[in-house]
Amino acid sequence: MKWSEFSIHTTQEAVEPISNILHEAGASGVVIEDIADFVKERSTALGEIYQLDPTDYPEEGVVVKAYLPINSFLGETVDGIKAAINNLLVYDIDLGKNQITISEVNEEEWATAWKKYYHPVKISEKFTIVPTWEIYEPVSSDELIIELDPGMAFGTGTHPTTVLCIQALERTVQEGDRVVDVGTGSGVLSIAAALLGAKEIHALDLDHVAVESARINCKLNKVQNVVSVSQNNLLDGIEGPTDLIVSNILAEIIVRFIDKAYDVLNQGGTFITSGIIQNKKQEVKDALQKAGFIIEETMAMEDWIAFIARKH
Repeated sequence: MKWSEFSIHTTQEAVEPISNILHEAGASGVVIEDIADFVKERSTALGEIYQLDPTDYPEEGVVVKAYLPINSFLGETVDGIKAAINNLLVYDIDLGKNQITISEVNEEEWATAWKKYYHPVKISEKFTIVPTWEIYEPVSSDELIIELDPGMAFGTGTHPTTVLCIQALERTVQEGDRVVDVGTGSGVLSIAAALLGAKEIHALDLDHVAVESARINCKLNKVQNVVSVSQNNLLDGIEGPTDLIVSNILAEIIVRFIDKAYDVLNQGGTFITSGIIQNKKQEVKDALQKAGFIIEETMAMEDWIAFIARKH
């Protein structure tokens, strides 16, 4: 079978929404080529570091790639993707070059080549993300392992916005907490919360593909008895009280349900927000404070921001 490689040269800010557009168009996974990954300093605490090839990376910006089957509907699908990406400008998202290229690739070549870029990554004090096909031995007794297969998930769990959320969860989740994960995607944040001791987690996503991916990953990590995954628009219809809400989505979406999050949380409850590009930081901060939240910590990684806010 032949596949079409759909490649978009864009910005770090646009990676998450473009990835979501590609998934909704039928892509089962995306490849992200970011020059920041090539120049980033990496710890040798886990042992071997895999050498990256600079020719695989753009000189500036980020390249997002997805693979779509070549069929009679491909032209319409491509037109729909282009229109959806251009529509992101309405939300003041910087698309950068927004250069799109399409090429053909054989299934045998595509199916395994991308795996050489994906290896175990320690993303916080306790958590390590491990692809399902890798054999990995924990380096300490308190290390927590999250297994993911990007072929069926939304990303590899190592994007800065996801890492910030997991680090925030690690600092805030208490044994027995009730958690709501808004925009769960692969379910990685719900899995992390469960491994940290939360007793009841509701993972929500509007995209039915994400819902199915999250369910599969929860079973893979044996937390399906703690995490319930359902299709839902943000916090619509969700009643509290709950102890913690975590959301790793666009800043423009976060500000839409901050008031609802405040209502759903119990007194002293925690709201973790990520997916916030640097130039949207003040907008989200102002909205949190206006709703009555106290910002306890502002976390940053590369160009991304996360807030840990408390209902006073």
